[in-house]
Amino acid sequence: MARIAGVNIPTNKRVPIALTYITGIGHASAKSICEALNIDVSRRVNDLSDAEALALREHIDANYTVEGDLRRDTQMNIKRLMDLGCYRGLRHRRNLPVRGQRTHTNARTRKGPAKAIAGKKK
Repeated sequence: MARIAGVNIPTNKRVPIALTYITGIGHASAKSICEALNIDVSRRVNDLSDAEALALREHIDANYTVEGDLRRDTQMNIKRLMDLGCYRGLRHRRNLPVRGQRTHTNARTRKGPAKAIAGKKK
């Protein structure tokens, strides 16, 4: 089991697919990493030598913001918006959709389960 950026990547998958298990690395980044290190995209993780795994780890640490650092940056950006009091920050603060979606109907993922409103008594 190879461990890169604090994540155990699966050994039986191809290298570009396994790299996408790291938060902050998608398909395009994984392919560019393989090209930069001259690793064939059809090779499996368990076929990599220790030197190649070390080269992968060092390349990712040097050139990409991944996992905990990326999550921290994202949370700091959201906190900055909330502290500014801008529209997006207010939407984050109230747990409402941030990117202009409608809220009259839908938006249940963001707003949570529907709260019952007392109906009219007969």
